[in-house]
Amino acid sequence: MVHKESPLMTSARAIIECMKIEAIEKVFCVPGESYLPVMDAILNEPSMKLVSARHEGGASFMAEGYAKATGKPGVVMATRGVGGSNLAIGVHTAYQDSTPLVVFLGQVHSSFRGREGFQEIDLAHFFSSITKWTVEIDNPVRIPELVQRAFRIAQTGRPGPVVISLPEDLLTKEATMEFQNPTVRPCPAPSRKEIKLVEEYMQKAERPLIIAGGGVKIAGAEDTLVQFAEKYDMSVMAAFRRQDVFPNNHRLYAGHLGLGTEKSIVQTVKEADFILSVGTRLSEITTRDYTIFNKDQTLIHMDINVETLGKVYAPDVGIVADAKEGLKALLTLSAVPNWKNWTMKRREIYQSSLSQSVHNNSNQRIIALLQEHLPNDAILTNDAGNFAGWLHKYYQFNYKKTYIGPTSGAMGYGLPAALGAKLAHPKRTVVSLSGDGGFLMTMQELETAVRYNIPVISIVFNNCMYGTIRMHQEMRYPFKTIGTDLGNVPFADMAVQLGAMGFYVKNPDEFEQALLGALECQEPALIEIESDAEQISVSSTIQQIRQRAAD
Repeated sequence: MVHKESPLMTSARAIIECMKIEAIEKVFCVPGESYLPVMDAILNEPSMKLVSARHEGGASFMAEGYAKATGKPGVVMATRGVGGSNLAIGVHTAYQDSTPLVVFLGQVHSSFRGREGFQEIDLAHFFSSITKWTVEIDNPVRIPELVQRAFRIAQTGRPGPVVISLPEDLLTKEATMEFQNPTVRPCPAPSRKEIKLVEEYMQKAERPLIIAGGGVKIAGAEDTLVQFAEKYDMSVMAAFRRQDVFPNNHRLYAGHLGLGTEKSIVQTVKEADFILSVGTRLSEITTRDYTIFNKDQTLIHMDINVETLGKVYAPDVGIVADAKEGLKALLTLSAVPNWKNWTMKRREIYQSSLSQSVHNNSNQRIIALLQEHLPNDAILTNDAGNFAGWLHKYYQFNYKKTYIGPTSGAMGYGLPAALGAKLAHPKRTVVSLSGDGGFLMTMQELETAVRYNIPVISIVFNNCMYGTIRMHQEMRYPFKTIGTDLGNVPFADMAVQLGAMGFYVKNPDEFEQALLGALECQEPALIEIESDAEQISVSSTIQQIRQRAAD
């Protein structure tokens, strides 16, 4: 362990030094008076850039998207209770998505604490249930220790968010600071005993399947996963919103476990007799409300976090391991594949699902046009909403690190996450997809894109409603709608007023021309698509849902 002692410096400057040690280059925020010394210290640090957003929720989504795109911790700052409350949605998303995020929150003056001071909240307590760790620092000497600990906690084990509360008077206090080395992420591997047990179970398998999640992406294990799957000729399915974990055009890819997944694809999991789950917490969505497995299946669950193992399903073999190191270790198995017909059949079933058309295939054609015209390494982000069903079903993620979506189901995520991704990879094309309901929650960040010249493309499917909720409303209370109808917002016009390019389209042909124009212009652009309100989801119209309810 190396301790580096620095001369007398303020707490604010020490925080920046901690970030420099972790190679942080971008910090997202909405400015606040309670942490002005930290902002000033960033201004004096040439290796670091501050990105000021229009809303703390947008700033936290930007930081979370940036972290997903880089693999490094995202950093976001806000002021006291009001700013902290606003950015909580990004903290929750980072928690459920296992994204390393470090949150610095200004706090009231130490002498005012406990008196319900201006904008006072017990921030550590407020965030404790949606973070890996929370701390309020009250001694300047401990700044390096606790801030570096925060970065270590955010990145190690199952990554996630941490929150640091900074009393206003702390930041200008000086002390002699002592810094440690940057975080080195541990990469545990399976034991010989565990490898032997997996081998024994695998030798008995007839219908094996791999379910791969975000842990594979965090570990940079995508290529190793391909190598493992090819060696043992095993089908691979992606966990919810992790489609880019394995090439979708690969002969072994068998589909995505998400919302609205076809029964034939879900059946792949139900029929499997051996399941290797790698880097996924087996969430509610991935497991179809925790119903997808059965007692006759062998479950091998490998995850870097011991608390994930057995939290949902008790595995036959639970392995605490980094996904890359774990898969590399399992490449030594002596099992001989004898399930070629099973693997081929599951791939055929997935491919047949891609050829299925809906009554109104406009959105399907739009996704096909994205596939045709976007560069192979384009990054796509999205909000929550039924519009994403077309993306998840028809878009082929054939390259790693090309998809960023919130497993938390957060609305308003798409645009700000796209800004974070574009700042992480300025040379790559970044496209966000949103519904009109979610997009208007963070549309103000389009001005942030214009101000910082971040050329992302925002696609907005406008059906003038909260479509997902309307779908469930029609299922449970057909013909009775309340609260889900929305006004017709002129998104394309608003984009122009904010300084971006704006396109309004009514059909796929117009969309194609708008997309080509947006790709050419190299500035923030928005494409508003007039969507059919009747086609409420990939598989159903409102009328069909009502008819099923009547039957």
